[in-house]
This record gives sequence, C-alpha cells and structure tokens, in this order.
Amino acid sequence: MTQLALVIDLNVCVGCHACVTSCKQWNTSGESGYLSDDRPYDKDPTGVFFNRVQTFEVGSFPQTETVHFPKSCLHCEDPPCVPVCPTGASYKRPQDGIVLVDYDKCIGCKYCAWACPYGAREIDEHQQVMKKCTLCVDRIDDPCLPEAERQPACVMACPTNARLFGDIHDSESVVSKAIRESAGYTLMPEWGTQPANHYLPRNKTELRLRHDELERADNPLKVDGQQPKPLTEDSSLGDVTSW
Repeated sequence: MTQLALVIDLNVCVGCHACVTSCKQWNTSGESGYLSDDRPYDKDPTGVFFNRVQTFEVGSFPQTETVHFPKSCLHCEDPPCVPVCPTGASYKRPQDGIVLVDYDKCIGCKYCAWACPYGAREIDEHQQVMKKCTLCVDRIDDPCLPEAERQPACVMACPTNARLFGDIHDSESVVSKAIRESAGYTLMPEWGTQPANHYLPRNKTELRLRHDELERADNPLKVDGQQPKPLTEDSSLGDVTSW
C-alpha cells in the first residue's frame, strides 16, 4: 500500500518559515480554506495553521545550538484520531495513506485533537471544524499541474530543500533513500501510531571556544595611541566607544 509522507532534514532547515507562509497561502485560497486569523498584530494573536516551525535553544552557554523543528500532521499509519471520531469525519485515504477531515461531517467535538499525541489538529473557531495538514491533496491530485509541481506547497517553497515528499513504502523513492541513508526517525514511536512523516537528524559539529575569546578587548591601535584621528574637531565613533 502506498503511504505518502514528508521527510524533513533538520540539518539544513534554517527556520525561515517559507513552508509556513506558503502552506497558509495555498490552503487559505484552496479547497481546505479558509484558515482563519484573529488579531494577527495584537498581543494575543491566534489563527489556524497546518504547519508550524518551533525554534528553541539547546545546551548551555557558550555551547549552545539553535534548533528549528517544523511540525505538522504526521499522517500516521495507525492514526488514533480516526477511530475516536464519532461521525467518521476523520479518515485515512486507502489509496495513499493521507489522513483527512471531512468538514461536512465534522462537528468540532475535538475528540481527534485529544487523541493525537502530536498536537497536530486545530479547531477553526469561525467554522467550528477541526483542521490539519492535508499534504495538499488538491495539488497532488490535480492533473492540470505539471508533474514536478504535484507536491505540497511547503515542499515547493523550501529554499534549502529540507523537505522531501514521496512514498515511504517504495524502497526506491527519494524519501525512502533519505531515511535509509541518513538514519531517519519518527517522533515518539513508543505511542505505536507509526507516523509516516520522518525526520533526518542534525549533524552536530562541536564548537570549541577559549575563555579569552569570550572577553571583550579594546582595539590594539587605540591602546597604543596609533588609531587614525579625524581631521575635524567633532568626536568620532572611536572616541566615544570602548572598541
């Protein structure tokens, strides 16, 4: 059975949010729209997103790293959100394994959100239905698009090619090769949901810093009195700073 999925390379993701904005733009104007936004420029903005990038810092100074972690629906092979839905609105497409929501059947009870261990579903407060990543089925199923463009909007927009799309059950697909060659892994496998989306691990490079590199030092030319002086009597940047 075909299982379409994303493979995300954390080693080259730069946290630019191109995937977030392209996802929002495409799905707001497409079959899955609209994706509501409330108070986007106030202190408590809210809205619906299919894809989010979480950025956080790990380690302790000075050995710290910034991690950009994109997250969306993982299109599990055994999705817990499907059997808990009382109306059958949550379902998994048999032909490609994509997990979807039928808005006409959804009553906004949030059972699927409670069942999802990854927090991948969001309620649209305006339409009162649950929404989630669809892997842009309206793109991949569109015969009018060139074959190269029948991919999720986030994959097309990524400037570093950190996002790959394909059938993880096809051993010769680009995603299967990436998982096999780069030790791809799934999130929280202990839940037994068999997430289809995979992540490629970051290649850690140890950064060695000496203590003297962390101490601020004055310009040696200024210390020795050899720093060039301006011709005017006005103070220069070098006169009023310590560097």
